[in-house]
Amino acid sequence: MKTWKSLFGFTLLVGILVLLLASCKPTTYDTFGDIYGVVTDMDTAEPIVNAIVVLSPGGTSLMTAENGRYEYQALEPQQYTITVQKNGYSTNRKSVTVVPGEKTEANISIRKND
Repeated sequence: MKTWKSLFGFTLLVGILVLLLASCKPTTYDTFGDIYGVVTDMDTAEPIVNAIVVLSPGGTSLMTAENGRYEYQALEPQQYTITVQKNGYSTNRKSVTVVPGEKTEANISIRKND
């Protein structure tokens, strides 16, 4: 009889441990970050449409939207240089550090050529 109670107690204990472990959510960590911003005219502060935004390292480029906005997602944490170009405007650069799990704002202005 004593063995039966010990076996039942052990089985109950194992069952409780299994339920506790199954209910625990694994801890997840964000390993990537994002860079976003708006490209504007340095004199008027108006958003610039179709400016080319180049990300280095990586050499990835994209164009700004109608509201001058751009965004790079899921970037490795490190320092990047954003270079903005558009015909009729001077080129401008900005250094940005990507932090895991964060969205880093990097607004940048460019000036019309004379």
